[in-house]
Formats: sequence, C-alpha cells, structure tokens
Amino acid sequence: MKVITANRLLNGDVVWLGDNRSWVERITLAKVFEGKDEVADGLSQGAEGEKNQEVVGVYDMAVTVEEGVIVPVRLREKIRAAGPTTHPDFGKQAQAVSA
Repeated sequence: MKVITANRLLNGDVVWLGDNRSWVERITLAKVFEGKDEVADGLSQGAEGEKNQEVVGVYDMAVTVEEGVIVPVRLREKIRAAGPTTHPDFGKQAQAVSA
C-alpha cells in the first residue's frame, strides 16, 4: 500500500494526494493506492499537480493501515506526517488526529 506525497508550493507544507485529485494536509485523509498500476496512476496525478504548480517533489511512500488509520512505514515519513520535531506544540501532532 502506498500514498502519494509532496510539499505544497506556496508554503512548503507536507501534503498527500486525497480523493478527487485534491491535496490534503493530513495523512489520514490520503488516498491509498494498491498495486503498481494504481500507484503509477497516483504518481501521474501528482505530476499533474506539479505541472499546475500546486506541489513540488511528488513521490510515493509505503504505508500500512492499522485500525483504520494510515500509518507511514519509514521513520522519515512518520516525522513528515507529524510535523516539526523541534516544537511538537506547533506541528500536525498538535492537532487532533482522526481517521
């Protein structure tokens, strides 16, 4: 399972590709892609976002779904999903988490 991630061009925020080709700020709202064809389609949608200058640095990342919640596999992606580590009270981790 994978999700498509990037950084929003206007402010640098980490975002994920959600439904309807929208970019969402919470990994819990990301669209999960399974299989090579679906991931390729998601990357194509992400490339369109880059072309439209919405995002930069599009790539796919591995995730699991635990109790209905999308969880990044790699530590780097867990940190990106949570926000800055220097001030946890300002990052995404300061917001309420919902599935």
